[in-house]
Amino acid sequence: MASENFVTKLNEQVGHEFGAAQQYIAAAVWYDAQSLPQLAGFFYRQAVEERNHAMMMIQYLLDADADAVVPAVSQPKTSFGDIVEPVQVALDQERMVSDQISALAATARADNDFVSEQFTQWFLKEQVEEIASMSTLLAAVERGRDNLLQLEDWVAREMGAGEGEDATAPGAAGGAL
Repeated sequence: MASENFVTKLNEQVGHEFGAAQQYIAAAVWYDAQSLPQLAGFFYRQAVEERNHAMMMIQYLLDADADAVVPAVSQPKTSFGDIVEPVQVALDQERMVSDQISALAATARADNDFVSEQFTQWFLKEQVEEIASMSTLLAAVERGRDNLLQLEDWVAREMGAGEGEDATAPGAAGGAL
């Protein structure tokens, strides 16, 4: 059974993950409005990934016979000054999520909740990948801001649909929705 502290913090993290999904949708919509479909598509995919992270956490809570709470999320940032800003917001968000997941792991460890600590390990690994991906995208967007068509080609080539599903990922509530 998961520790009470961990359950509380994991339910908070569910809200953070849904909030991240909303922020990514807001960025995607903004890029769509700018007629940048590759950047929009990248952020739409990121939104689904963050939503799925929340659903994995919900499934863990259900499996641990703990209360799963779906909290409200804050309004995402929906307007941006230039094409770089949404990526910077995303990178800052990923760094914050990394800190939050690390705190979750620390809570589990402090409570001797080793099963919950193990659960957090996949998310820690995922955050390394997310920060690397957003850092790369930020560098490309900063360099390509004066040639958007070339930037869109780069995003399509380098940041496309991705590698597919990770067989080591935790199961998500609702299955493969």
